[in-house]
Amino acid sequence: MKGRKKELSPQQSEELLSTLKARFAKNTHRHKGIEWTKVRAKLEANPEKLRSLDDMEQTGGEPDVVAYDETTGEYIFYDCSAESPKGRRSLCYDREALDKRKEFKPANSIMDMAAEMGIEVLTEEQYRQLQQLGNFDAKTSSWLKTPASIRKLGGAIFGDFRYGAVFIYHNGADSYYAARGFRGSLRV
Repeated sequence: MKGRKKELSPQQSEELLSTLKARFAKNTHRHKGIEWTKVRAKLEANPEKLRSLDDMEQTGGEPDVVAYDETTGEYIFYDCSAESPKGRRSLCYDREALDKRKEFKPANSIMDMAAEMGIEVLTEEQYRQLQQLGNFDAKTSSWLKTPASIRKLGGAIFGDFRYGAVFIYHNGADSYYAARGFRGSLRV
């Protein structure tokens, strides 16, 4: 991610838009009442957001539209891959947690990677909304944006889907696992 270009080439943009359109058409239950042509127009007017969506796609997130905010006029994308995005796993929570590790440091933290990508880490509320659209993280888990009161004490939260239910739990913020990544959101 570091040193990435701000905009995609016309060919890259068209390929991404084609992928997003196909996913949009295949998963209409995620965005009832939203028209692809309006989403596409917004994306074409915001090349930096298209770049962020490409980063989400390239790391395995399979971004898709999940809502429209009538107040701001923005379309909301979430990572909708069945499992936590493969290209965003084995990361601790934030820079403080990364710096705290003396040995076996992960390559990055989820908060730093999300900032580099120009996306936000899903909150617990957003994660629960996502789980209403399907069953996600049945074999993996995803770090979630952690309330300051928990983070101050050294912890961070994550979610997964097991036994027909969504579970939110905690871990030390400096921990990392091959089966835990993070899901992001992007407003366009």
